[in-house]
Order: sequence, then C-alpha cells, then structure tokens
Amino acid sequence: MAASLKRRVARAGGWKLAKKLIKPIPIVGTVVVVGLAGYEVKKKGALRGALHVGLDLLPVVGTLKDVVEIFTGDLIPDKKPAAR
Repeated sequence: MAASLKRRVARAGGWKLAKKLIKPIPIVGTVVVVGLAGYEVKKKGALRGALHVGLDLLPVVGTLKDVVEIFTGDLIPDKKPAAR
C-alpha cells in the first residue's frame, strides 16, 4: 500500500511539472517567430515572407509546417538573388 501511495504522489507531481514546462512553449515559439520575421521577409520577399511568418504564428499549423519542412526543405522558397 505504501508503494502504491508513493507511485501516485510521484505521478501527480510529475504531471504538474510537465504541465508547467509545456505551457510556455507556444508563447516562446511566437516570440521567436516575431523576432525573426524581418529576416524571413528580407530573405523570401514581402508576400512570401509574410505568408511564411503568418503560418508559423499559428500554433498547430506552424508545428505541422515545421515538421514537414524537416523532411522536405522549405515549402515557401526564398527569392532569387539579384544579378549584379
């Protein structure tokens, strides 16, 4: 009985810790996306950059887009460099 009680207390404490760690992740991700928005717009162009940042700001859509991009590369290509 004592082992069962210890296990239940540990499980409840672990769950509380996990919730506290998971909660700020969407906020942190949003801050990173907003911080890099200027770089992305400069790299991809105004329309493509705004689309890229807009998709990344949406929590579920941005995560799915990032997972797909891990395997396929950028879904929204960079603009071509200007010829000099």
